[in-house]
Amino acid sequence: MKQPIRIKTIQEFHQFRGLPKPQHPLISIVDYSTIKHDVDIQEVSWILDFYSISIKRTSNAKIKYGQQEYDFDEGVMFFMAPGQVFGVTIDPETHKRAQHTGWILLIHPDFLWNTSLAKNIKNYDFFDYSVNEALFLSEKEETILHQIIENIQQEYHSNIDKFSQNIIISQIETLLNYAERFYQRQFITRKISNHKILDSLEKLLTDYFNNEDLITKGLPSVQFVADQLNVSPSYLTGLLKVLTGQSTQQHIHEKLIEKAKEKLSTTQLSVSEIAYELGFEHPQSFSKLFKSKTQVSPLEFRQSFN
Repeated sequence: MKQPIRIKTIQEFHQFRGLPKPQHPLISIVDYSTIKHDVDIQEVSWILDFYSISIKRTSNAKIKYGQQEYDFDEGVMFFMAPGQVFGVTIDPETHKRAQHTGWILLIHPDFLWNTSLAKNIKNYDFFDYSVNEALFLSEKEETILHQIIENIQQEYHSNIDKFSQNIIISQIETLLNYAERFYQRQFITRKISNHKILDSLEKLLTDYFNNEDLITKGLPSVQFVADQLNVSPSYLTGLLKVLTGQSTQQHIHEKLIEKAKEKLSTTQLSVSEIAYELGFEHPQSFSKLFKSKTQVSPLEFRQSFN
C-alpha cells in the first residue's frame, strides 16, 4: 500500500474527488454516484481529519477494504474516526464496469464543539471497528438511515440559523443510535461468520495456554487476541458481549482459570510454580485473580480435592 493521502478539510475532500465546493465547511453529504473514480488506481489509502459515515453499493465489482473483500450487493455501512487509515484495493477491470450508489456523511470535529455529541461520539464503539467490520444493512434499515440523511441535508441546505446546529446534531445522534442497534442485530443474525470467530477464539486460547512457553510469552492481551482473529479489539468485545455476555478479557481469564484448575488438581506444582507457568510475573497477582473468579484461593481449591 502506498503512503496514505491525508485530507485535512471537507473542502479538500471535495476538491480531491472532483466535487463542487461544499455548502457548509464543517459538514457535507456526498452522493457516491457523483464522485470521480480513477480506474487506473488499483491500491490507495487515506487518512481523513474528520468523521466519515457512509453507505455504499457498487455493482459489477469487488472491492477490498482493509483485510476484507466486499461485493456491495447489499448496503454496506462504514464508520471512520479522524486519523484512521483505511485502504482500498480495486480490480481495475471490474471497476470500469462498476456503478456506485450511496452516500457519505462528512463531519468535521469542529462542528461538534459545545454540543453533547462532542464527548458522546467517543462512546460509539463502531468508530473503532475500522472498515474490517462493516455493517451490513437490510433494505428496511437502509431506508431508515436514508431518511435521516435527507433530514440533515435539508437542514444545512436551508438558511442556517441559531437552531440549525442543534437540529443537525440531534439527527446525527439518531443515526448513530440506529447504527448501534443494527450492529447488535448483526452480531446475532450473521451467525456463521460470528460463530467462526467464537470457534477460532476458543482454539486460539486453548493453544495459547497449552503452550509451554507461557513463562516468556506472558498472558495474552486483548489486542493480541483481536489481531490473531483479524478484527479490532472493540468489535471483538462487542460481538462477544452480545453472543456470550462476556468481554474478551473475561474469556481470556476464563480459559486461564480453567488451565489453573487443571494444574492445581492434577500436578504437585506449587501455587507459585503454576503462576509462573501461566505467565504471571508475581504469584500474588495469580492468587488474587483466581480468588476473584472462583471465590476460593488456589490452595483452598487444591485442598478440596483431598
